[in-house]
Amino acid sequence: MDPLSLLTLPRARPSLPLRTSAPASNRTGRASSPSAARPRLAPARRWQRQRARLSSPISAVAAEAPPSPSPSGSGEEDSEGRFDWLDQWYPFAPVCDLDPAAPHGKTVLGLRVVAWYDRAVDEWRVFDDACPHRLAPLSEGRIDDKGRLQCVYHGWCFDGKGSCQFIPQAPALGPPVHKNSKACVASYPSVVQNNILWFYPRADAEHQDVLERKRPPFIPEIDDPSFVTVYGIRDLSYGYDVLVENLMDPAHVPYAHKGLMGKLLEFDIEGGGPIKMKIEEANVNGFLSEQDSGYFRYEAPCTFYGSPLPRAAEGEEKKKKKPQFMLVFMCIPVAPGKSRVIWAFPRNVGVWLDKIIPRWYYHIGQNAILDSDIYLLHIEERNFAAAGIENWQKAVYVPTQSDNMVIAFRNWFRKHCKSQVGWAAPIVDQLPATPTKDKLMERYWSHVAQCRSCSMALKAMKALEVALQVAAVAVVGFLAIAKGTLVTSVVQKTFVVSLAVLCFAASRWLANFIEKNFYFQDYVHAYK
Repeated sequence: MDPLSLLTLPRARPSLPLRTSAPASNRTGRASSPSAARPRLAPARRWQRQRARLSSPISAVAAEAPPSPSPSGSGEEDSEGRFDWLDQWYPFAPVCDLDPAAPHGKTVLGLRVVAWYDRAVDEWRVFDDACPHRLAPLSEGRIDDKGRLQCVYHGWCFDGKGSCQFIPQAPALGPPVHKNSKACVASYPSVVQNNILWFYPRADAEHQDVLERKRPPFIPEIDDPSFVTVYGIRDLSYGYDVLVENLMDPAHVPYAHKGLMGKLLEFDIEGGGPIKMKIEEANVNGFLSEQDSGYFRYEAPCTFYGSPLPRAAEGEEKKKKKPQFMLVFMCIPVAPGKSRVIWAFPRNVGVWLDKIIPRWYYHIGQNAILDSDIYLLHIEERNFAAAGIENWQKAVYVPTQSDNMVIAFRNWFRKHCKSQVGWAAPIVDQLPATPTKDKLMERYWSHVAQCRSCSMALKAMKALEVALQVAAVAVVGFLAIAKGTLVTSVVQKTFVVSLAVLCFAASRWLANFIEKNFYFQDYVHAYK
């Protein structure tokens, strides 16, 4: 069972780019439910570069909400203050996709960071992805034989706190230049929770105990031993705000993903229909959406989760034994026009399936769903950027309850963030150019290279493809050599020839399967 087929990967409504920059004010966020995970914290020097927070033009804005039912529980006004983007935890990647033997680089909130496994304390660390020597990327480095992160440009080595431990070019009897504070790397507080590596984007020493004050959002079902969870990660060629509102739009599912999910309702030929939803508990931290049979909650800025099934009341043990599954999404701002989604689908039904179905097989369907609206969202984002923030109300028309979550998110984004992402590093306030569809929808770099399960499957399938081709050639060679000796009858010759053709055909089929599922497959809506 693929939980993503029950989701809302919608066609984002409006996302308006901002043309101005606005610093975020400080705010102490509410703490999430505690987790059993132990904090991975490390002191670090102050950042040496400016923490400018520029607004992204692609950060769509939700100007004023168009006429629609006003959300209940939205009594909190602007007195709550601005949303502080730097006082939040951000997911880096599922731990199952991180190889402890190598560093891993990603961009999050405009920051280039590197995660690596510190064997000395058995913890994951997150550093600035720049060696202090000449700013070479540490993500291209290695873990040396002493368990330190080594820059492969000149061999400088760093421990888990970001302190430089060794400079090969420094004389052994000379001054200990590696102990200078300028030789240190900024180390961010980090923690593994719900089997996902999170980090806090402030490396100043006063933030090393941030985990005592607030934690990342915690999903109990993921850690529940009676549940199994399928994780995934994908980079997307549209911005954070478009990603969030798309996930909040269930109405687009039977249309944008036609042919991938089955009919949900019988209102029209695609299966669409009215969707009732009510917004509650709307404040600076997010909001709750109660729906016909389920619920979804947005915990700003990254976490969006819920289920189409009714929620169990607190202390209601009976409901815990009923079939349950959840859709959990981590929406990560990467840069203007770029975002990343991490998904986790915990469920307590069909648990045995995970013992026979590999994770990469789930990802085939989940990537197809993401592909089917990626071009729509990429172009839509640019259409709203061209319209301008001041024309948002005129550019959109959202008259039904099925748009309530989109409206609620746009209200939150406008009210608490001025419709801007608070980037943690200087960002060029411009959308990247639109690439060709094969680049826009490519799967290898956006997913496969980041997913250990898909990477291993791809490697095995390529090896099998080569083996089938070699087998086809070997069978033909055998036929030529054994002609008149071992292979004498027509039946034997037919069998050998058929075997060669079968091996060759299988290799061609496998090559096509690899291309479509691990590199690129177009999705043409007109023929679905």
